[in-house]
Amino acid sequence: MSIQNFTDLEVWKKARGMRKSISTLTQKFPSDEKFKLTDQIKRSSRSITANIAEGYGRFHYQENIQFCRVARGSLTETLDHLIVAFDEGYIDEQTLKEFESQLTEVKKILNGYIKYLAKAKQLPVDNETPSNN
Repeated sequence: MSIQNFTDLEVWKKARGMRKSISTLTQKFPSDEKFKLTDQIKRSSRSITANIAEGYGRFHYQENIQFCRVARGSLTETLDHLIVAFDEGYIDEQTLKEFESQLTEVKKILNGYIKYLAKAKQLPVDNETPSNN
């Protein structure tokens, strides 16, 4: 399968699924967390897919890599928010472990994508096409 858009990237698809699961999960958080933890965890999980998409749209490999690194940081931030949710008793240990597993999978795929981009950056590029496609 050829990659025609960021939505074709496996890493974006996996991160999207996780983002949707987090959105569903946060509906169970207490209402007084709506503008606190709920907002923060939704923002960080959305940042993952948004940065992968934005990086894909950049013309140069190095810019794409930088946005992927930001996405990786948002993965870690999301995990921290999930740990807070566990510590506050909003989620149980099994739920935390399931999300940790999803985050680890996305991180592995994202790291592989970054390595691919770094290698591709070294190849000659046709000046008429974006260098990250």
